[in-house]
Amino acid sequence: MPDKAAVPKVWTVLSMLDWATAYFEGKGINQPRLSIEWLLADTLGCKRLDLYLQFDRLLHTKELSALKPALLRRAAHEPLQYITGKTDFYGLEMKVGPDVLIPRPETEQLVELICNDISDRQNLRVLDIGTGSGCIAIALKTERPDFSLAAADISERALAIAMKNAATHDCEIDFFRHDLFQPRLPDDRTSFDVIVSNPPYIPLSEKQRIDAEVSKFEPAEALFHQDVRSVYGALGRLAQANLRAGGVLYVEIHEEMGEEISKAVAEHGFSVALKPDYAGKSRMLVCSQQSNS
Repeated sequence: MPDKAAVPKVWTVLSMLDWATAYFEGKGINQPRLSIEWLLADTLGCKRLDLYLQFDRLLHTKELSALKPALLRRAAHEPLQYITGKTDFYGLEMKVGPDVLIPRPETEQLVELICNDISDRQNLRVLDIGTGSGCIAIALKTERPDFSLAAADISERALAIAMKNAATHDCEIDFFRHDLFQPRLPDDRTSFDVIVSNPPYIPLSEKQRIDAEVSKFEPAEALFHQDVRSVYGALGRLAQANLRAGGVLYVEIHEEMGEEISKAVAEHGFSVALKPDYAGKSRMLVCSQQSNS
């Protein structure tokens, strides 16, 4: 084990939980008990709650050998999701790695908002811009198999992960590479009813204030941008060029930039409504095409 102090004489589930919690606390790890629960459950192939039903279970040499590098990675503040290579999103397991952003609960709320808004509509064409792990597109396709889903990202490595996730969940999704700053999509990928995006919305100037677990390990291009307003302006142009009449653009935003981002999208012919997350923070925009009448 990585720390020689106060090492238990016998490694059981309970002694590992207690020792690693103290070890992570000493390293300044957020939620140290949760961290070892997550890593130990992943190593043993069980649920976290199941650990508490087998406190006296002995940990075998092979299990300890598999757990040790995970402990060291977590002690270096690497996110749990990258260590285990997976996370949950909208009730679905998603493969993740350093090439894609770890999906957040706020993005689940964006999916929920879309599903509620279009619950009575059928056979829509939906485009996810900046798909990353593919979580939004896959969740929407799982909820609404009748929808036709397309998903784009500028990163080939991200697209490779997204395609694996889609295959795992048996979702037919058209993945393709695209830069959101190019409003013109390929000719065979136009005329959508819904466009959704969780773009890089944190100003680069805030990077030093972001937790190291995020800023050091997650892909900067998926998080930060020098000019956040230009990102949403680009999304507005892309949506203006590729939405059918009556189409809607849904985007996740920085909670402190709602007014500024709303103006950037509104310049492209949209009426914009700010939507709160469950914490009451303005984290989503619903952008509807304005009537010409």
